[in-house]
Amino acid sequence: MKHIRNFCIIAHIDHGKSTLADRLLEYTNTVKASDMEDQVLDNMDLERERGITIKSHAIQMKHEIDGTVYTLNLIDTPGHVDFSYEVSRSIAACEGALLIVDASQGIQAQTISNLYMAIGNDLEIIPVINKCDLDSAKPDEVEDQIVDLLGCDRDEIIRASGKTGQGIPEILRAIVERIPAPVGDPAAPLQALIFDSVFNPFRGIIAYFKIVNGTIRKNDFVKFVNTGKEYHADEIGVLKLDMDPCDELSAGNVGYIISGIKTSKEVKVGDTITHVDRPCDKAIAGFEEVKPMVFAGVYPIEAEDFEDLRASLEKLQLNDASLTFSPESSAALGFGFRCGFLGLLHMEIIQERLGREFDMDVITTVPNVSYKVYDKKGNMTEVHNPSGLPDPTLIDRIEEPYIRASIITAADYIGPIMTLCLGKRGELLKQEYISGNRIELTFDMPLGEIVIDFYDKLKSISRGYASFDYHIHDFRESRLIKLDILLNGESVDALSTLTHIDNANTFGRRMCEKLKELIPRQQFDIAIQAAIGGKIIARETIKALRKDVTAKCYGGDVSRKRKLLEKQKKGKKRMKQIGSVEVPQKAFLAVLKLD
Repeated sequence: MKHIRNFCIIAHIDHGKSTLADRLLEYTNTVKASDMEDQVLDNMDLERERGITIKSHAIQMKHEIDGTVYTLNLIDTPGHVDFSYEVSRSIAACEGALLIVDASQGIQAQTISNLYMAIGNDLEIIPVINKCDLDSAKPDEVEDQIVDLLGCDRDEIIRASGKTGQGIPEILRAIVERIPAPVGDPAAPLQALIFDSVFNPFRGIIAYFKIVNGTIRKNDFVKFVNTGKEYHADEIGVLKLDMDPCDELSAGNVGYIISGIKTSKEVKVGDTITHVDRPCDKAIAGFEEVKPMVFAGVYPIEAEDFEDLRASLEKLQLNDASLTFSPESSAALGFGFRCGFLGLLHMEIIQERLGREFDMDVITTVPNVSYKVYDKKGNMTEVHNPSGLPDPTLIDRIEEPYIRASIITAADYIGPIMTLCLGKRGELLKQEYISGNRIELTFDMPLGEIVIDFYDKLKSISRGYASFDYHIHDFRESRLIKLDILLNGESVDALSTLTHIDNANTFGRRMCEKLKELIPRQQFDIAIQAAIGGKIIARETIKALRKDVTAKCYGGDVSRKRKLLEKQKKGKKRMKQIGSVEVPQKAFLAVLKLD
């Protein structure tokens, strides 16, 4: 065990952690030169296209230092705020972390929040300044920032470059010398923490685990503590670029287990594996439950695909434990699921993965957050969907979630950023200079206001320099009302939203204008209305397509033309009674991009 090191890489998005991981794999000859490609651990097409890491990836390396061969288990983690749950799972399986900071951008908000998560788990931190080969690099300035943040010595900071390979030998030596070996007793009863799982159509569910105590061998009879299910370990092994089977794994190691599990509900991330005949006393504690922030309805385009969609979501949930879902129905869209996501990017990625990996075409409704609704008797219900709101006469008050947001930016952009946050009903708590020209702003803001387009706007007004991180702070009473959208007098529940009373009129007006552009014209007039309760606050009309029925009349009395027009008017009236208006998927998505 003293020759094992488990570590992860934490950083803000786009600070070069996947590229640095490539160099580590190359230097330790874990990946053959012929198999080497950029971001070798990002194995989803989606990750490569967008240049972001979505999933944590584990891989084992062997490296010799001073004549001793060490086993290094690396877990590469995502950097975006929406995937912080992946980071928390990786940190739970490690004893140390490489903190990577971009030499040209310095410390960013997500760097700090991931760092606090690692320090909270007592991980040994190795600071690395990456991209030192860039012309715009400011390594001395960034070193000052790291010393201020961590309180470490300057000589503990390693300067590196993922592109040129500078500093890689120093990083590997630091991992071996500074990160402690895992502690545990190979002879004790088996205790292994599941930190991830994937679905394989041929082999069932493959669970990734870290052994805290004990030893597991091939064909052992094991039990998953939380679900109480028992299985034979058909195959165990370690994670190289592919899975590498072996006969035995003992305490401190990271590996995988295949035991022919077919149902996704039987594997829970954070569960403990133990032996049936010699179980451990208790499950491994300290694994946090995920709290979804954003809720949206996901519906199949064809009603008969409902069960396929359920199966697809279950398989996705295995690979992404932060996705939650429950069935719901809508008058406009039929049967579907109310899904909980960690943020808008997470929602977008899930939608893309449903299309690519499972060939599911889905409609996603307007995202919203969960509210606490108190009735006159003092009972509280959680509402994730505006259509689930009780009658307004029964509601005493509605509380909405507030976040504590931290924004780090260059001082030049303070004005526009403050205007943006205060316009979203934010309250400025404090602002402090971190170093030189960089400033940290702390706001309390309603989560519902930042769900839709806040991050995009923040990036555009700060020219990409501002970084943003948040956590749920508390629930506060708020004057919220339900805004309904009516098409020809019929309410479309999938478009209704809960919004603050001050924003309702402008939001309703803009929704109607946008829908007028997107809904195709019919043979009859379509009235689009925004309503609060029984009061209509905005209206747009899509005019009917007109067929010239009088074209065949030439000359003669005007009454002949009038007769044909009257006949047409009657037909249009009847059509309006029985005609239905199809709302295209574009209309649901356009609501997100109203500005």
